[in-house]
Amino acid sequence: MDRLARGLASVVNLIDPGVIVLGGGLSAISMLYEQVPRFWSRYIFSERVVTPLLPPVHGDSSGVRGAAWLWRPEEEP
Repeated sequence: MDRLARGLASVVNLIDPGVIVLGGGLSAISMLYEQVPRFWSRYIFSERVVTPLLPPVHGDSSGVRGAAWLWRPEEEP
């Protein structure tokens, strides 16, 4: 948990995203959305952290769905 929080805190420190969305198998672990923000506040270089950690809208297959939307059949070799 602490390592994930440190990694995500680095992302927040570097690019200050409006939101962080977990994907894949991690998105199914509901306790992460409550626990990780508690840990990452130690590693973020700000007094106030407003970046939310959210699950994907379409579940753990959101990445596959996004890849399918990018596929264009007319571009086949």
